[in-house]
Amino acid sequence: MTRLQNPILRGFNPDPSIVRVGGDIYIATSTFEWYPGVQIHHSRDLVHWRLAARPLRRAAQLDMRGDPDSCGVWAPDLSYADGKFWLIYSDVKRYGQTTVNGASGASLRDFHNYAVTCDRIDGDWSDPIYLNSSGFDPALFHDDDGRSWLLNMLWDHRPNRGRFAGIVIQEFDRAALRLIGEAKLIFTGTERGFTEGPHLYKRDGWYHLMVAEGGTGWDHAVVMARSRSIFGPYEVHPDGAVLTARGRRDAPIARAGHGDLVDLADGTTWLTYLCGRPLPGRERCVFGRETAIQPVRWGEDGWLRTINGDAEPELAPQAPDLAPVPWPQRVWDGRFDQPDLPEEFQWLRTPDPDDLFSLTARPGRLRLFGRETVGSHFRQALVARRQEHFDYTVTTRMEFAPTHFQQAAGLICYYNSTKFHYLNVTVDAGVRQLQVMSAHPEIGCETSVVVPALPDGAIELRVTVALDVLHFAWRMDGSDEWDVVPTAFDASILSDEVTAPGMPNFTGTFVGMACQDLSGTAMPADFEWFRYAGKDSTSA
Repeated sequence: MTRLQNPILRGFNPDPSIVRVGGDIYIATSTFEWYPGVQIHHSRDLVHWRLAARPLRRAAQLDMRGDPDSCGVWAPDLSYADGKFWLIYSDVKRYGQTTVNGASGASLRDFHNYAVTCDRIDGDWSDPIYLNSSGFDPALFHDDDGRSWLLNMLWDHRPNRGRFAGIVIQEFDRAALRLIGEAKLIFTGTERGFTEGPHLYKRDGWYHLMVAEGGTGWDHAVVMARSRSIFGPYEVHPDGAVLTARGRRDAPIARAGHGDLVDLADGTTWLTYLCGRPLPGRERCVFGRETAIQPVRWGEDGWLRTINGDAEPELAPQAPDLAPVPWPQRVWDGRFDQPDLPEEFQWLRTPDPDDLFSLTARPGRLRLFGRETVGSHFRQALVARRQEHFDYTVTTRMEFAPTHFQQAAGLICYYNSTKFHYLNVTVDAGVRQLQVMSAHPEIGCETSVVVPALPDGAIELRVTVALDVLHFAWRMDGSDEWDVVPTAFDASILSDEVTAPGMPNFTGTFVGMACQDLSGTAMPADFEWFRYAGKDSTSA
């Protein structure tokens, strides 16, 4: 008996939207401020997945310069109609303060919703069609009468109001590529609150509305309601949540919610959803929110339930009865000897990567051009990949010859502008140094000198993470022994749960390379290789 191992998409991969086209299954997930926008993974058996596309690659489609932390691309929705794929997404430009704990003043946010299309999942997607800005988590529903409908949550910014005002629907003309008619409020949610992430399905004459509720933390849940009319009224599922891990903060699959359904060719129904894997005993999710999947069933009463009827996420559900379709193993030795950035990596916000890095300026090296401060919301030269394991080691070799204290480059473990650990080479009083800069949202940014006089030449940098303990090390080119930085750093602060009051935390930990030149001369740093080795031996 083959079993799936949840989460199926490890590391920061939240808000899954799933669609099947023939024998191909695709899942789109949020990327927030990381560029290119949206990750689409592909499978033919639900067991083996590969990254198939990051479709939002041009400035016309997505420009996130200035977007705050954890804003940018929220909750993409992927569907198929008229022989092409439809991708709907939000670009969040302003977040303001959180709505948790009774914020009473006006809560001003900006969410712009767009649609792009393509006849191939890995093709050149269209320029965007602007839809609306009334709320986030837009989704497209294609009815069996040929009409299509846009749903999104409705944001109420007014003082002393419930911010999550419910789910609105408006007809979308696929031929004219525009919304028509008036938006109508069809569902105001349940007492769990925070009603968002809508998806609509039709089965046996019923419209089934799936939403996320309870907030995207420990109380997150998948909730459903149904109606004979697309406009409602919608009656709520008699069991309450269809899926939730509420009350189980130490569960291996926690924070479960924000789901979407797909029917396989054999008629079975599967629910994909986001989840979190907390560090053992710490209630902190360094991976952020990941994607899981499990089978569900329709009961005789017409309502959807988990296979066991317990509304709980499954760590290892039985795989579908499909022939295994593994993807060819991609082998990369970690060297930057190709003209394109390896698919593991992304960068932050800007649609102009040539402004941040080059793989051709010095062939065989990834050259980062020193740009703005680490954590800048505009031009930050930081190229990184997701943390996918509780235990991992990364090594890299860097050549960097700074001449001024405003120049730095090195190896970084990064969540956002308020949470990172950064082993970097810089200069002070004309002397090259090795430093560690750490940012904590409740403490601020602190710097400690590791080596006050660092020799010239190439340097190897290493980070080793074991659960919540992070160690940096370094060695000069030609040396066999690593010098370990004496201080052990807290890796658990690079999580959704450690935050300054009122700030959004919806991404996950990345590890990568960074370069700053605050003088504006773009002093480059060259990285010869970057090697990530992870293991699951201590995973929860």
